[in-house]
Amino acid sequence: MKIVFDVMGGDHAPEVTVAGAIDAAKEFGIPIVLVGQEAVVRGELAKRDWTGLNLSIVDAPEVVDMHDKPAEVLRSKPQSSMHIGMEMVRQGEADAFVTCGNTGGALAIALFKLGRIKVDSQRRIHRPTLATLFPTRTGFCFLMDIGANTDWKPIYLQQFAVMGSIYAETVLHVPDPRVGLVSIGEEEGKGTIEVREAYELIKATPGLNFVGNVEGKDIPAGKADVVITDGFTGNVIIKLSEGVASLIAATLREEITSRKLAMAGALLVKPALTAVSNKLDYAEYGGAVLLGLNHVCIVGHGRSNQRAVRSAIRVARDAVQADVVGKIRQGLASQPANLNATESE
Repeated sequence: MKIVFDVMGGDHAPEVTVAGAIDAAKEFGIPIVLVGQEAVVRGELAKRDWTGLNLSIVDAPEVVDMHDKPAEVLRSKPQSSMHIGMEMVRQGEADAFVTCGNTGGALAIALFKLGRIKVDSQRRIHRPTLATLFPTRTGFCFLMDIGANTDWKPIYLQQFAVMGSIYAETVLHVPDPRVGLVSIGEEEGKGTIEVREAYELIKATPGLNFVGNVEGKDIPAGKADVVITDGFTGNVIIKLSEGVASLIAATLREEITSRKLAMAGALLVKPALTAVSNKLDYAEYGGAVLLGLNHVCIVGHGRSNQRAVRSAIRVARDAVQADVVGKIRQGLASQPANLNATESE
């Protein structure tokens, strides 16, 4: 296995990205290709001990900025770390690509370089989806889409359900994962016309353990193992949740530090507070998986810290080991053709 990592992507690149890649190489023992401006990468490596690690460097003179527009990135920066890294994967020189950079740029280049999974003229992935783990009372769920498709059709959500179920079973080791569709009510028939159509498509899909609609409150409660929604709604869910988690943490700190007795009590419950903090920390879950492509592609949070970088590379390793792309292709091939041929492109 070989992972290509975009060292130049992210708000804290390249210092944090190089450090996180070193941590991943030490912990997982896998070859990692650091793609970026060679002089910059070597400068960061020189600050750290990476003796004996299977790290290599591929020069990419151009950098995709976090504010670059996706269409411009696709056309104007062919020598960027995203372009060169994904081309390596496409050519079979590596097994997965990981970046913490511009999400829109990564999606645009991935569609162009890696392509969508296609079995035949009627069985193909219409749109890839960004998916990530989301903490729940029972552990976690797999939430998708979180931003790749703000304009969508019901067939997209049906395919997300298939891909999410396969990922949960093969990578996350969840037996017979429960699939839920985000709506404004639990009852069948609730939601917009598009959501209701998606409900019927998912319900008719063989092999899915579909538990019906889930409301916003049902997601952290753990009602479903795989939660399906469109990219606009999913992005709001994930960012609102991050904001609420930060609010709770900040409020707890303020209240505890303002009371001497509370500070003493906090020492007693510190292990529990640490465990809660770790469970709610995005860095533990790594990057979002871009499912539906012909190769593994992971997009980490733009503000990823060293721990998050390590976790994102771990997510890529797990997806490659589980052959999730091959499993999705098999799952798509087993679906009735009429379920996947509703969109002409």
